[in-house]
Amino acid sequence: MGTFTINTAKIEVDGVAYTTKPITVKVTKAQEKPEDPNDPDYILQENIHLVTEVSKSSPYLNEPITVVYKLYVAPRTGISNYREIESPKFDGFWSQSLDDKGVKIKNGTYKGEDYRFVTLRKTVLYPQKTGKLTIEPISLDITLEVPTNRRDIFGNRITTQAHRTISASTRTVDVKALPENGKPDNFTGAVGDFKFNVTASKNSLNATESLQTKILVSGKGNLKLFELPKLKTPSTLEVYEPEHQENVRTYSGGMQGSISDSYTIIPQYKGKFPIPSVSFSYFDLKTETYKQITSEDIVINVIEGPVYAEDDNNLLVSSTGKQAVTLNEDQFAFIKTKANFQNKKNQTFLNSPIFWTSLVGPLLAIPLALVYRRKREERLADVTGNRKRKADRLAKKYLTEAKKALGQKEAFYIALEKALHNYLKGRLSIQTSDLSTEKITSLLTKKGVEDHVIKDFEAILENCNLARYTPITTVTMQQDYQKSATTINLIDKQIK
Repeated sequence: MGTFTINTAKIEVDGVAYTTKPITVKVTKAQEKPEDPNDPDYILQENIHLVTEVSKSSPYLNEPITVVYKLYVAPRTGISNYREIESPKFDGFWSQSLDDKGVKIKNGTYKGEDYRFVTLRKTVLYPQKTGKLTIEPISLDITLEVPTNRRDIFGNRITTQAHRTISASTRTVDVKALPENGKPDNFTGAVGDFKFNVTASKNSLNATESLQTKILVSGKGNLKLFELPKLKTPSTLEVYEPEHQENVRTYSGGMQGSISDSYTIIPQYKGKFPIPSVSFSYFDLKTETYKQITSEDIVINVIEGPVYAEDDNNLLVSSTGKQAVTLNEDQFAFIKTKANFQNKKNQTFLNSPIFWTSLVGPLLAIPLALVYRRKREERLADVTGNRKRKADRLAKKYLTEAKKALGQKEAFYIALEKALHNYLKGRLSIQTSDLSTEKITSLLTKKGVEDHVIKDFEAILENCNLARYTPITTVTMQQDYQKSATTINLIDKQIK
């Protein structure tokens, strides 16, 4: 045990001398390992590894890095379950977890050996301060399948379960500050690769009409972690607070998408009003330099409206939307000098329309309530009429169900038969027990229904009985449905 140094080695090739650097080796006390390969601690130490992978160990401030937690398991080692008992905290980072669609077991290598592994968690981090930042580990409670010395009747080794806790190693990243050399004055922390654009919805309009001016930044980088530049406008343009929109998605490489501020602008006067150019700067990670993009000037041409001044180009520029006040002889021309005022009297509740409505309304409602009650009692007393109405409703209901069930033989003919029976019960005032062929024929004949119509009705009922036991096509079902509707309509016209 102790610390040993391997001295430098020298070699000369073709007259050129090569020298190695000294190597320091620290020898510690040997760790004791369980001798039994089936011991749970031995399995956990030798065959299972929880690893923290970091995409970059020395990023810039606001440069994205990806942290992936993987569980490696040796091929012959069994794990029946695992549970996360301690989630990592990312102090000093803006973080966004990436959702994987299910846990997938993959084959890979760990330290040159074949393993199976699963990705437990994948997170994108944006460091928010410089210096050394710690990425905390993840801890799992693992259920191991440990083989025993016993075997079942088929000779297979019997396993038992054992619970163990495993934690990944702690990782540290060294976050570099953005360079001060060449940093623009308008830099607000944007880091990545971006495009910048300022557009107006229209350039010509009348006074008091509105237009929208949008400041848009798109690309890849820390889109949610910096401010957009402000729009400066002439003081004669009324500008509202911008509407901020984000269309950003986070991938394993970081954020990608666009953010924008939309300003609603309403000109008040006639003339041409320039909107000055807007500059946006960001730090480019590829070149490790600052870049600045400047938009073009936008000129708003107000065609019709009151005149602001003789020279429309010499206007104050403001980002607050406040307007300068210009006094002239027509300043108060809009004020009326003659007004038509009316006295406003407070009306009392007594003798008001609401008073008489409240008084007379309940009195007028009494006769209406009596008439409604008498009609309702008469309707309830009409037992025969109620039975007919109920049967008609049921007939329509089952005909509708039969139409919906076209193509389904059994359901169709059951619904059709119910519709025909309920129709007869309502029209002939008979009970279910009287629904025999002789009784139906006799009653329909007495009611004046023609013989061929009665035979058609009987044929339909017979088809309903036979169709359950014979093959029927959809065309036949449609014909029976149409024939039923036609026959019911003929009986309604002929019955007396």
